[in-house]
Amino acid sequence: MSTYKEIVTKAVIGKGKKTSKSSYSIETEEVPNTVLGCWVINHRFSGTNNNGNVNVNGSFDVNVWYSYENDSKTAVSTKRLSYSDMLKLRLKENTNTNQEIIVRSLKQPTVTDVKIKDGLVNLDIEKELGVEVVGETKVRIAIEDEEDPWEDIYDDEEITEEISEVTDDYIE
Repeated sequence: MSTYKEIVTKAVIGKGKKTSKSSYSIETEEVPNTVLGCWVINHRFSGTNNNGNVNVNGSFDVNVWYSYENDSKTAVSTKRLSYSDMLKLRLKENTNTNQEIIVRSLKQPTVTDVKIKDGLVNLDIEKELGVEVVGETKVRIAIEDEEDPWEDIYDDEEITEEISEVTDDYIE
């Protein structure tokens, strides 16, 4: 007959991911003619649990390299952009104590499209975030008959006693 025991451990109790595409406008010091390059750096983010939904707040810097004055001069404009994304999760366990939120950038923010319109640089930036919620959960395991685990182990005295009882003419 087997009995059951419960082990309390930490495990992933909820997962989710979200791909988002956002549009931004950057005002430059000069009126740009051509965008020569655009890149995203310094991506930072953190998540908080909100009743099964995770709010991810983050920011990144966008650098736009552009030409102006009929493509005779160049400049770089830098702007810090912030975002807030809500990820809906299906939690496997209903517990609100000691939860840890792990947020990962599955795809770093990348500029997918850039255009100049009315003296502004318009950007489309795409990113993908993954979230895991780690919390306490219980695992139930079956325990077979609880026999004495030390039953088949002999101590030194018993072994010495057994050896002393062996006679030299045992082989004959």
